[in-house]
Amino acid sequence: MQNNIQNNLISWYNQNHRHFPWRETNNPYYIWISEIMLQQTTTEAVIPYYIRFIETFDTIDKLAQAPLEEVYKLWEGLGYYRRAKHIHETAKFIVENYHGQFPTTYQEILKLKGIGPYTAGAICSIAYGFSTPAIDGNVLRIISRLYALTDNIALSKTQKKISQIVSELLTGYDASAFNQGLMDLGATICRPLNPQCQQCPIASFCKAKQTGQEKVLPISIKNIKHKELQYITGIITYQNQYFMVQNPAGLLENLYGFVQYEIESPYRFIEEFEKEYDIPLSLISYHGQVKHVFTHRTWHMHIYHFTLSQPLLSMYELDDIAKIPVSTAHLKVLKQYLKQI
Repeated sequence: MQNNIQNNLISWYNQNHRHFPWRETNNPYYIWISEIMLQQTTTEAVIPYYIRFIETFDTIDKLAQAPLEEVYKLWEGLGYYRRAKHIHETAKFIVENYHGQFPTTYQEILKLKGIGPYTAGAICSIAYGFSTPAIDGNVLRIISRLYALTDNIALSKTQKKISQIVSELLTGYDASAFNQGLMDLGATICRPLNPQCQQCPIASFCKAKQTGQEKVLPISIKNIKHKELQYITGIITYQNQYFMVQNPAGLLENLYGFVQYEIESPYRFIEEFEKEYDIPLSLISYHGQVKHVFTHRTWHMHIYHFTLSQPLLSMYELDDIAKIPVSTAHLKVLKQYLKQI
């Protein structure tokens, strides 16, 4: 076998690849679900979610017919819940437009809601064997080092350049093994810090290694604006029931949580609540604060317990809360409250 980047990487992958349940199939539906779950989430965390999800919805038709709340409940704890909404909408779209069969071309797959170039490329190469690049952070890092690219990989023009390089490398080779080989290489050997070059199957081709830049590259400078938000979050109870609301469109859409306002005082909270719900509250106690970090914002949630003199709609006992999809941020709030009562 010719000694080149492609053959060395594919041979290494075939002998050393990590074993995950989604790698035991070439079903494009299952691969799609795994790729969406793996966005912003570690492989170890995804495994039990993936298994439960596929056991519950083993076909696109079953997913399309399920209530959205059931999908959210299975997704609970994975975060980035818009992903769950998108796969539910996309499943319905596939049933209506493709008779429940997953599309078979890159362009059709790319048009599906929630699917970008990386996910479309991964599905096409792994499920169908097409020579389509799947460019994620691991691939950007590996190619940047392999070719000693000093361009900022956070820029779209650099990502396009790297995509073209990978497209050329893929042609005529096992696209599934090559793309997944890059994924595993980046996760286990060509890591962001302290790459394990002595274990790398393509180190002899790496220009960064040859020039002593393997611990410098890639250059990745992102311009991210991060918000710090302060909330009063209310645990509002009537006897043994908790008042919870379902979030509107936007962040944490359709998930349940406690009422919270971006204000500076629990007494202001009472005023805002009475304006919105036309019922008085009694302030009982303070229960500390919980911090929850999103990609572009951090919530500082100051927890206060309030009581109602009469029940409202949307009151839940603890057993009921366990059955509805609740955001991770607000599950933290509930845990903090319960450990103090």
